[in-house]
Amino acid sequence: MSRKVTDKAVEPRAGARHVKTIIVGSGFAGLGLAIRLRQQGREDFLVLERGSEVGGTWRDNTYPGAACDVPSHLYSYSFAPNPDWTRSFSKQGEIQAYIKSVAERHNVLDRHVFDCDVLSVRWNEASARWEISSTKGEFTADTVVSAIGALCEPSLPDIKGINDFEGEIFHSARWNHDADLTGKRVAVIGTGASSIQIVPAIASKVATLDVYQRTAPWLLPRMDRPYLLPERLAFKHIPAVQRLSRAAIYAARETQVVGLTRFPVLMKAFEALSRAKLQIEIRDPALRKKVTPNYRIGCKRMLISNEYYPALDRDNVDVITDGIAEVKPGSIVTKDGTEREIDALIVATGFHVTDSPTYNAMVGRDGRTLAEVFDEIGQQAYKGSAIANFPNMFFLVGPNVGLGHTSMVYMIESQINYVSDALATIEKRGLRTVEVREDAQQAYNTDLQAKLGKTVWNTGGCASWYLDKHGNNTTLWPDFTFEFRRLTRHFDADAYTTTTADADREVVAAQ
Repeated sequence: MSRKVTDKAVEPRAGARHVKTIIVGSGFAGLGLAIRLRQQGREDFLVLERGSEVGGTWRDNTYPGAACDVPSHLYSYSFAPNPDWTRSFSKQGEIQAYIKSVAERHNVLDRHVFDCDVLSVRWNEASARWEISSTKGEFTADTVVSAIGALCEPSLPDIKGINDFEGEIFHSARWNHDADLTGKRVAVIGTGASSIQIVPAIASKVATLDVYQRTAPWLLPRMDRPYLLPERLAFKHIPAVQRLSRAAIYAARETQVVGLTRFPVLMKAFEALSRAKLQIEIRDPALRKKVTPNYRIGCKRMLISNEYYPALDRDNVDVITDGIAEVKPGSIVTKDGTEREIDALIVATGFHVTDSPTYNAMVGRDGRTLAEVFDEIGQQAYKGSAIANFPNMFFLVGPNVGLGHTSMVYMIESQINYVSDALATIEKRGLRTVEVREDAQQAYNTDLQAKLGKTVWNTGGCASWYLDKHGNNTTLWPDFTFEFRRLTRHFDADAYTTTTADADREVVAAQ
């Protein structure tokens, strides 16, 4: 649908710097799009990044033991293979160094504004531009791309008295490296992906470690090892070897989709493997019972570790399943009345995935914030990339783009294809605005939720951060990733309402 809309000439926002495209965030997604734009010869863009360097999640999460649960050769850009990975599953520092090296090699750092916290992004209907306020000044843009990501805003538990704790306290994503935990009594709240890496990394250093568990995770073996010198030489000097390794990893991971989304009974094999691992690595029957999940494997994120269960089995580690009643200045009290004294509290409770505070900063065409829109209709988008009421705005790692089995970088590159083609289409056709039609968005999400209803994430008997307050899974993609790649290969302008402007910007209506 297209219509020609103009208005009287509008003066640029006073004192604001105007660019054609602004990208918010420079993790894998924002950086990848910046590189694509430069490769296409599109220079009129900026990346606003609140951190002091690129990297996003991998810059922020520096806790002990931080590492990826996707094999190295798949967890990288397809256009920037890294022959220098030292092991099959890379650690945080190596991934961050890789991201920084890609940014430098593709010469996009000059388009970044670092230490720039975006405060608001507001659509101006009269000028058909986005107005962006930040800690580094005011900007306007024809198009904004949100590459903020789902795992960027730490979620703090709503526990009585937690703000009154007098010892060291920090979230896993904001690790305080100045805090010496050696010989201290430490508590960790949470047993998710961060916690299962932190607990083994600090268990031998602390005096006591209390792990507060609400839901036991399913754990699978971590098939991690250092690469041998011949392998590394082959990766470096015979590129086809690395491409073949990447393809094999991708194919093996993709087979899990059948069990996760179509025939959950096939996940029984993974469950049997996990139960055997639990039986071997936990000697204490009472502890083994505590950490045995009571839902189907795959319903929550499947985790991989060879060190977590042995760490829980240590004499100085205690797994506590009674709910927390309150936190006192120097202790935690559980609902059974037990009080345990601690010196440090580590909060490993994940992120605001379906209710990110950043949604309050984005104000759409009708004056509603993205948070208000999501509160009404649930977190939904069209192909995870566009949302009605937010013209000329695109999203990378938007709703229902997440994965539970393989590399998010593959999905990110698929969205980069879509968004870069959208920007090219806008320029080629001389479009003033593009906004996804509500009916197209609704139809897409109705189909999506129908598919999700049959998956293990919706039928596995667990409550997870995959679900929003409406009970819908608004986080994960319920199909093969190559199907998402097919859907996002080209920008489908027919699903959008578009406007154009004539040279005089006079008001002309058309359909």
